[in-house]
This record gives sequence, structure tokens and C-alpha cells, in this order.
Amino acid sequence: MNLHEYQGKELLKSYGVAIQEGIVATTVDEAVNAYEEIAERTGSKFAVIKAQIHAGGRGKGGGVKVVKSKDGAKETADAILGMMLKTPQTPGGMNGPGKLVRKILVAEDAYVPDFDSCEEFYVSILMDRQRKQNVIIYSTEGGMDIEEVAEKTPHLVHKEYIDPEQGLLPFQARKVAFNLGLSGKAFKQMSKFIASLYKAFVGSDASLFEINPCMKTGHDDIVAVDCKVTLDENALFRHKDLAELRDLDEEDPTEVEAKNVGLNYVNLDGNVGCMVNGAGLAMATMDIIKLSGGEPANFLDVGGTADAKRVEHAFRIILKDPNVEAILINIFGGIVRCDRVAQGVVDAYKNIGDIKVPIIVRLQGTNADLAKDIIDKSGLEVHSAIQLQDAADLVAKVLG
Repeated sequence: MNLHEYQGKELLKSYGVAIQEGIVATTVDEAVNAYEEIAERTGSKFAVIKAQIHAGGRGKGGGVKVVKSKDGAKETADAILGMMLKTPQTPGGMNGPGKLVRKILVAEDAYVPDFDSCEEFYVSILMDRQRKQNVIIYSTEGGMDIEEVAEKTPHLVHKEYIDPEQGLLPFQARKVAFNLGLSGKAFKQMSKFIASLYKAFVGSDASLFEINPCMKTGHDDIVAVDCKVTLDENALFRHKDLAELRDLDEEDPTEVEAKNVGLNYVNLDGNVGCMVNGAGLAMATMDIIKLSGGEPANFLDVGGTADAKRVEHAFRIILKDPNVEAILINIFGGIVRCDRVAQGVVDAYKNIGDIKVPIIVRLQGTNADLAKDIIDKSGLEVHSAIQLQDAADLVAKVLG
């Protein structure tokens, strides 16, 4: 689950991480009031207005602007609120439709008063699944795309691996500060920053923290100027307060609908809709579709109780994707009986009405023979298969 920048910063702050302070606004009037409050608090006329969407690269699309007056804040807030912001990370990239900006963050200008003495760093924490350890990735090249830095100047990207059982040790936090070239007060501040950041990462069951830039101010303080936070959804039962921060407006509406009816669904870019029970079987089904010349349009696990109602919900969700040219249903009847799934397919087909894409059904396991008989006698344009490869070959055939 992704958080907005302002939400992520509040989470970090609760663990003692120094942040660039700001006030969230949903209207132009709220933004102007926020600007005035920040100007009075800081004694500076400068502030930053940032669009709040679940995508990086907001500045490249015009979603981050520095303002230096009340009128400037009003004009900028009016321009950003309600815009369809396009960034390299929004759907379709800079050529896509973009994302609607519903909220903005009016923040202090962390570069005031001594811009020239400020330094930007990159800091992130995530899990290295291969090593089964958490890792802090950091660089002196903050404010840039870390992928570009890693490609062109890999020696500037450092990694510090952390044993999750031991946790972050003090010398490791100091090592990060040292490799970033810091000394004196800034060295101590960065060591403290890293320790608090790691504590927040573990304490919130996050899967990603990305601070870019992490900045050394003119006063040698270390603050998070921007942050990207992704939480592990499987751990949200331990964090009811964080679960309430979910912004459904920022998520794929089809995925939200699927979640509401108990389906595990992820939208992809292919042309073959998949309806499978079991995550492992779903992954294998996606692989064989690709090997047969198709492209999976989704990951969809209907779970172990694939009754008629659930199958119909799955059908309706898959058919909302205009790119779907065929649907492959692959069910292994261990817990669920294949004949019940087959009847669900037939009922769903009739209830939905005119389904114009070909459907391939492969049912194996309990009562598979009865299931095939139900499909074959239904009179519907449904192709049945016994082996998974046979089903994949049928997909390739109907796609031409």
C-alpha cells in the first residue's frame, strides 16, 4: 500500500525522523492559509507547493513549484489542484492520461536561507529477498533518478546490509554518514537520521522507504525533503491506523472492486485474461500464456472457494479490460469441485450476456470429468482442455 508524501512524512516524524514540515490542502483557500501560516512560522516568503499523487517525478510534470508570495501560492495552487499530472511514473508515462491531483502539500522551503551550502543525498531502505536481509541504499547523488546514477556512476551508489535479527547496529549508521562525506554536526545528524529511519521502516512493516532528496541544510541539519513509503499489505492487520490512510482514488478502480469482492487481482498490459485458483498456478498460467505467444492481461486468483458468484465477479472484472481478446480459466479442483466451477462458468456466461471474446476452460481434479461434460453440453462457445499446454495452444489458436 502506497502512502502520499504528506502521510509518509507524518509516519517518519512519529519515529523521530526530521522532515520538511508542511500542511496539506485540498482547496485554493486552504493552500493560501497554509502558505501564510508557514511564512509566519519560518519568517521566509518562500514555500514549496507539491502535488500529492502516488507517482514519482512530479517535478518533471509541473507538479512541484516554489512560490514566494501569497498571490503566487494562490495562482500555483489553482493551477496544480485539479490538473491531470503526467510524470514518467504515471500510467502511460508522459504520453499517458496522467493522474488527477486532489491534494497538494504546502511545505517549508528547506533550502532557505543558505541554498549554496545545502547538499542532497539519496537514501532508501528495502528488503533484499535474495540475501534475506534489509538493505540501505544511499548515494551522494540525491535529487536524481537513482537508476540513472547506478547505470552511469555505480561507484557512487552504496549498500549497507542489515541482519534483521540483529537490527541496525550503531557503526552501520555511522558508516552511512562517513560514506556520504559528512563530518561534525552533519555526521551526527545523519547517523541519528538513519537510525530513526530504520526504526520507522521496521516498526511500520514497510517494504520500501525512499528519501530523495535527503538534505543537509545550511545549518547542518539532516531532513527528509521528499519521501516515498510503501507498506506491506500483509502486515496491515497490525497497523489499523496506517490501513486507514489508504487512498482508493489513487488505486486502479478495477483492483479496488476485485478486492471488495474477495478476489486477488492485479491489472497487467496483455491481451489474455486469466482466471485461476491459487497464486502459484496463476503464475504458471501466466508463464505458459507468454510462452504460447500471448500476453497475460491480469493476475487473478479466485481462491479456494470458486463458486458461481465468485466466478461471475471474476468474469465481469476481466471483461472491463478492453485489451482482453481471450480468457483462460485454469482451475485445479482440490478444495473446490470442478463441476461447481464449470456450472459457475456456464451461469456467469448466461447472466453476463453477450461475451464476445473466446473462453478456454481447463479444469483438473475433483469431478473434472463431470465439469468437462457440463461445459461441452452447455451449448456455449467455450473451449475445454485437459492439459495446461492444450489450453495454452487453444489460446494461441483463437488469437490467430
